[in-house]
Amino acid sequence: MDITQFIVSQRSDALSIGDHNAYRARLTRQLLTLRKKLGRTTAKGKKYTGREPVTSEDIQKNHEFAHLLLLASERAWAHAMHVKSASSAGATSGTITGSARTHIISRLTKAYNTAQELVRLLDDQTVSSGGGGSDDDLLEARAYAASLDGARQFEKQHWKECLISFSEARIIYTALLSADKKEVFKDILTSVVDPSLRYAAYRSQIPRSQPVLAIARRFFPRSADDAELVSLIRKKDPDLLNEKPSAEQDNVPKTITWRTRTVEIEDAAISLALAAVDTASTKLPSLLNSDDGRLSAGEKAAAYDEVLIASQDAVDATKHAIEELIGEGVGQSDRRMQALQVTRTAVNYALIGWRIGRNRMLIGPEDGAGMEGGGSMRRRPRKRTTDGEEEAVVEKPEGTGRQLARLRERVVLYDAILQSIDSIKDLPGVAGDETFMAELQAKRNYFRALKCLSLSRSHTLLSSAQNALALLSLASNLSNQSLGPLQSTLSPSPASSQQPPTLAITPQQAQSLHSVLQTSLTRQHALVELGRLNHSTEERSSSPNQHDIAPLIERLDVYDADLDPTHLVTYPPTLEPVPVKPLFLDVAWNWIEYPGRGGGGGVGGREVLEQRLGGGKEKHEEQEKERETEQKGRRGWFGFGR
Repeated sequence: MDITQFIVSQRSDALSIGDHNAYRARLTRQLLTLRKKLGRTTAKGKKYTGREPVTSEDIQKNHEFAHLLLLASERAWAHAMHVKSASSAGATSGTITGSARTHIISRLTKAYNTAQELVRLLDDQTVSSGGGGSDDDLLEARAYAASLDGARQFEKQHWKECLISFSEARIIYTALLSADKKEVFKDILTSVVDPSLRYAAYRSQIPRSQPVLAIARRFFPRSADDAELVSLIRKKDPDLLNEKPSAEQDNVPKTITWRTRTVEIEDAAISLALAAVDTASTKLPSLLNSDDGRLSAGEKAAAYDEVLIASQDAVDATKHAIEELIGEGVGQSDRRMQALQVTRTAVNYALIGWRIGRNRMLIGPEDGAGMEGGGSMRRRPRKRTTDGEEEAVVEKPEGTGRQLARLRERVVLYDAILQSIDSIKDLPGVAGDETFMAELQAKRNYFRALKCLSLSRSHTLLSSAQNALALLSLASNLSNQSLGPLQSTLSPSPASSQQPPTLAITPQQAQSLHSVLQTSLTRQHALVELGRLNHSTEERSSSPNQHDIAPLIERLDVYDADLDPTHLVTYPPTLEPVPVKPLFLDVAWNWIEYPGRGGGGGVGGREVLEQRLGGGKEKHEEQEKERETEQKGRRGWFGFGR
C-alpha cells in the first residue's frame, strides 16, 4: 500500500503550491472522486443515506478503501494546521488559547481516530491471511497514527503522552528504514518526528546529551497489548529495542579538536554522527585496497559515499543544534554557542576534505601530474579467431579527442577542488588564523598548478606550443609559491601515508609536482624555440627577394636573430667595384692643375687657380655695374619719368 509514501507525496505536492487550506480543499475533491469511484455516494434523485463504514473485506478487495480513510484523516489534520496557522498570526502572546485551541485538538482527534480505524482494519486476521495487507502496511499505519496522536498531545501540552506517541513512531520508522532503506522514512524522521520528540524531551527536562534514539527506547510502549508490535519490530531489526553495549557507548566521541582548541560535545546527535564518521572512515582503506588494485577510479570514488553521508549528517546535526540555541535566545558569547561554532568548523572542514579526496581519487594517481598528453595507450578488446583462440591484445595510442575529453574532465575536478578550498575560508574562525590561511593558499596554489598543467597539455595536443609554454610558466610559479609552505609541514608517518587522500598534501607530493613542472617547462621551451627557428627558415626559403639580402660576411657588425646558414657568403663570387682612392682628392679636381696637364706654357697649378679666381672677380664687378645702371634708369611708377 505504501502508506507513508502516499501521505508524504500528498503533503509535498499540495503544500508546494499553497497553504494548508488549499491542501484541505484538494483532499475534499479527491475524497469525492474516490467515493464516486468506489460507489460510496448517493445517486441523484434518491434519498440520502448514511455512509457505510469501511470493513476489512473492502480493503481486502480493493486497497483504495484504505486510501479513503487516509484522505479523510489527512483532511482533518490539514484543517487543524490551517486553524493553527491562522490563530498563531493573530495571537499576541504566541500561545493559542480558547476556542481556537479546542478546535485544533478536536480536528487532530478526528484525524487520529480515523487513522486508528485503519490500523484496526489492517490488524484484522482476515485481512492479513487474505492478502489485504502486509506487516509493513500495519507498521506504517501504526506509525502514522502514533505521529497524529503525538501532535494531538503536543497541542494539549501533555508532554509525557507526547513522548510515548512520538517514541513509538520513531522506533517504527527506524525499523522500517533499517530494513527497506527508503529515503521517505528518513525524511519524515528528520522533518516531523525528531524535532517534536526533542522538544517534548526538553519540556520534560530530559538532558540534551541523551540521544533521540535512547529517549525513544526509554518511552516506547512495552505493555502486553503492544506485544505484537514489539515482535514485528524485532523482525525488522532485532537489536533496535535493546540498549547498546557499553563498548559502543565508549566509542562515541566526547570532545572534538579544531587546530589548537578542544571543546566538549554536549549534543548526543552530534556525537553519534561523529561516531558514524569514524566507523565509515575506518572501513574506507580496506575498500580502496580490495581486489588487488583492480578497482577503477569511479569505483574507488564511490567508496567515499558512506563517509560523505555520515559527515553530512554530522554537519546537519551541528547546524540543527545551533538553530535550537538561537531559537532559545542564546547569544554568540555563550559557552555552548562557542563550542558549537568550533564543532561546526571542524565537521565542515572534515566534510570538505572528504569531498576533495573523492575528487582526487577520480583524477588518478599523483593528482594527474604524471599523465603525459600523448603517452596514454588504449587496449583493443580481445577477439576470437575462427579456431576459437583469442587474439593477442594490441595496445594503440588514444586519439586526440579522447585525450582532450579526459583532460577536460580533470580540469572540471580541479575547479571543484578550488571551490571547496574557497568555501573553507567562510567557516567561523578561519579568516583570523593567518597560519592556517597561508597553508590553505599554498594548497590552493598546488591545485592551480595542476590545473594549468592539464590545460598546457591540452594546448600541446592542439599544436599551440606558445600557449602551452605560458601555462607551464604560470604553473611553475604557482608550484614555487606552494613548495615552501608545504615542505614546512610535518612529514607523514608510514601509517598515515596509507590513508585515503583528503585535503592533506605531503611534501613529497609537492616536490614531485615541482620536478614534473620543471622538466615539462624546459622541454616545452625547447620545442617553442625549435618551432620558431623552423618557421623563420621556411619564411626565408619561400621569400622571392631572399638573395637581395647581403650575406652574413658583409653584416658582421649587425646581430642577426634569424640566422640563415645557407647565406653566409656570396658564392660563386661576382665582379664588383672596389674604391681605391680617398674621396677628398676628387673634390678639388676642378681647381687643381697637375704637372703635364696644361697646354705647353708650363703654368703651375697655383697660377691657374689665381687666374680663375681673378677672372671671377672681374666678372662679378661688371654685373654690379649693370644693376646700378638699371636702377638709375627707372623713375616714377612703371619706369616713366615725371
